[in-house]
Order: sequence, then structure tokens, then C-alpha cells
Amino acid sequence: MRAQAVGRTGLPPWSVRLHYTTDMTIPQLLLALLAAVGGGAVNAIAGGGTLLTFPAIVALGVTPLVANATSTVALWPGALSSMWGYRGELAGARRWVIGFAAPSLLGGALGAWLLLRTPAGSFERIVPFLVLGATVLFLVQGPLMRRVRAHPPAPAPAPASGPAPRWSFLAAQFLVAVYGGYFGAGIGILMLAVLGFMGLTNIHRMNGLKNWGGMCINGVAVVMFAAGGIVNWPVALTMAAGGILGGYAGSRFAQRVGQARVRHAIVAIGLAAFVWLLVRRPVREPDERPRGEAHRAIGGPSAG
Repeated sequence: MRAQAVGRTGLPPWSVRLHYTTDMTIPQLLLALLAAVGGGAVNAIAGGGTLLTFPAIVALGVTPLVANATSTVALWPGALSSMWGYRGELAGARRWVIGFAAPSLLGGALGAWLLLRTPAGSFERIVPFLVLGATVLFLVQGPLMRRVRAHPPAPAPAPASGPAPRWSFLAAQFLVAVYGGYFGAGIGILMLAVLGFMGLTNIHRMNGLKNWGGMCINGVAVVMFAAGGIVNWPVALTMAAGGILGGYAGSRFAQRVGQARVRHAIVAIGLAAFVWLLVRRPVREPDERPRGEAHRAIGGPSAG
């Protein structure tokens, strides 16, 4: 996959338009499909599918910045189907649904905007640590949720009958959404933790609100990434189909698979991806170019 950044002298870097060549091979798309099937399945079983899909897209020769946007687009249909599956859990929780949507949309938009302003070389330098952070979040999810449930705050009224969520919760959700719009891996873990600290104890309702928030965050990011021209569409559409298939298969067989083994495998993959991305980072910023040239080329294989 190659991309050519073209623009006029003086244009800011985020206004550079991308033109992709369609040289992604069938074997590469098949690998992307398999990675998405795996990502969709582990999302259904244990979460953490981005830790599979993102490194897989980078391994196909796509720069990390475009791989990040493409992974978000690819996994959004799966988030939509998950939201549909939990729609019954949000019945009567209109205030919480509306309250959850505003910070999710605003924060997701801000995070996506920040990504669009980030030079490709800078993102390639920080992305190993984003992957490491998401892996650590995934690793501590179990102990964190057990701690929340063992030492809960004052119980909150059920969303179906209680007041709208407090401003502190909305502020926390906004911060989670900013991170989600920028990178996204681990936002479900963060949202469940915030909901737990708010006093919610019904895990099904918590998952419903989490899926609703994730759909809002990723939905606005998808629109902005598509408009910004940083999505590799052949890979995104292929992986979207794979994610739907994997999510369905994972939901069907979730009870038959040992979640502990799945989680250990995802942590190992995340740590390996961190090391690999760290090693392949460019020594020199690719965006340090003479005045008058396009500031970044963010579509195809990087020089790192």
C-alpha cells in the first residue's frame, strides 16, 4: 500500500490530501480479514481486539497513524452490533443515555481532531507507549473491577429511575472520550471502571452504557477520519466484515473458551507489539523537511 501526500506550499499539515494506489494484494487482505475475525472474537470473549487489529494493519505496511484510523473504522460496525444487542439494558435510562452521549461525542471529536493534527512521524514515536498503556489496562482490568466491586462507593440510583449522572462522571467520560478519539484501545475498560466508581453495580447495564459511549466516541471519530483522508478503505472494509464474523462467532462460543487463556494471549501479543513498534520507530522525524514541502506522508510504508 502506498500513499502520496500532495499539497500547496503553506498548507497546514492536517490539510494534506492523500491519494492511495490500490496495490494491496489479495493475500494481504486475507491476512487483514483473519486478524479482524480474531479481533472481533476476542472483543466478544474478553475485550482487547484492537491489540490484534492495530499491529496487523501496521504489519501490512500501513503507517501507524493511518493504521490507527483504519482500525477505528474497521471495528465500528462491531460496536454498533454490540450496542444493538444491549439495547434492552438501556430501557428507561433516557437521562443517562443522553448525558453519556454529549461528553462522548465532544471528547471523541476532540481526540480525533488532535490525531489529525499530529504529524505521522510524531505519532509513530509515541504509538508504542499507547499500545503498552492499553496492554497494561487490559492486564489490570480484572483486578481493577474486582476492587471496584469489593469496595464500591455509595450505591447510585438505578439509571432507570434515578437522576442524570453527576458532572464529575461526565467530566471523566469526556477525558476517556478524548483518549478514545485519539487512539481508542482500552476505552471500554476505562468506561467500566468509571461507571463502577460512580456506584453502578448492574454489569449488564454498565456494558450497555459502555457500548453506547464507545459507539458515540468511535462514530464521530470515523466521520472525522474519513473526511480527513487518513483511512485505508480496502483494509477497513475487509476488516469490518471480519470483525462482524468474529464478533458473532465469539459471542456464540464465549462460554466454551477459557477467558484466562485468551486474556494471557492478548497481553502477550500487546507486549510483543510494543517491543516491535518501539524497535521500528524512525530515528529521524520524517516530517522534518525543507520549507515548502508537504509536512507528512501518512499512508504507506514508513521509513522506520
